[in-house]
Amino acid sequence: MAEEIHFDVKAGIGHITLDRPKALNALTLDQIRQMYPRLREWRSDPDVHVVVLRSTGGKAFCAGGDIRALYDARKAEDFESLYSFYREEYRLNRLIWTFPKPYISFVDGIVMGGGVGISVHGSHRVVTERTMFAMPETGIGLFPDVGGTHFLPRCPGAIGTYLALTGARLREADALHAGYATHFVPAERLGELDEALACAKGQEELGPAVTAMIDSYHEDPAPAPLAERQEVIDRCFSKSTVEEIIEALSAEGDEWSLAVRDDLLRKSPLSLKITLRQMQIGRLIDFDRAMQVEYRLARRFMHGQDFFEGVRAVIVEKDNAPRWQHASLADVGRDEVDAYFRPLSQGEELTFET
Repeated sequence: MAEEIHFDVKAGIGHITLDRPKALNALTLDQIRQMYPRLREWRSDPDVHVVVLRSTGGKAFCAGGDIRALYDARKAEDFESLYSFYREEYRLNRLIWTFPKPYISFVDGIVMGGGVGISVHGSHRVVTERTMFAMPETGIGLFPDVGGTHFLPRCPGAIGTYLALTGARLREADALHAGYATHFVPAERLGELDEALACAKGQEELGPAVTAMIDSYHEDPAPAPLAERQEVIDRCFSKSTVEEIIEALSAEGDEWSLAVRDDLLRKSPLSLKITLRQMQIGRLIDFDRAMQVEYRLARRFMHGQDFFEGVRAVIVEKDNAPRWQHASLADVGRDEVDAYFRPLSQGEELTFET
């Protein structure tokens, strides 16, 4: 089997290249297990000044975690493998969050789920005209993880809650407006930027030097449609319950709001209610606690029905007709939602290495 992830160091830049283009560069446990020790090594390596994460193929930067592998493990009731995937993925997310050097992602193409997790927590996210961002987990009976508990509530206004609940897709301008991206650079100039970053080597103020270099390549994309909808998103998605969000969208009455409402009503009712609670909690807690909350949720979702059913309907059999555990939002009780957030048994909580 060909290597699906590559590492090299050149002119002070540590490159990580995802190489599963036929699988849209979906993130595997093996890749995670290779990235983690390499980043731990590079964070203290004096010959590595900057890390650049990129991918091959041009269509997808990283279209998420390897959901099919998780589905197969769940079908085999191999829960230990499922726990390992989430535990190790979340530890990698946290390592990127705490990485002491510039960590730059060239997000050229589709980026979803796990791909967001290995990019958004770094210092710089460079998008291109081919970028398409989404956190579509509620549509497969899951929740927006990989640090979504922390970064989504910190998007402008109620945009993070909107993205978490709807799985809305953003192009480059919207990704900048939402705060996922820090820069827009045309895809054809990424190679040139990569070479130029070597000039930051030896700069006393490395972080500002890298930012200034990327700034020099940044271009203004077209206006962000998301910005034009900021007011209605804030009105509707700042509500305290999913039912109130649905009512607010109905009250807006315009074509866009009604389409968003109808789309929400097709998603997992349990996922929607847990995700809204996740967003409400997330704005109040730090990164480490957010990841621990996500690990509790992930373990419990793996034992539930909706994730297994959502992947079957959307990815495996592709009939797009999931049979959710609950027929409606009204069927999801507060106690059921509360149970997903409760502490795990002793020794099961997510912990981090120093």
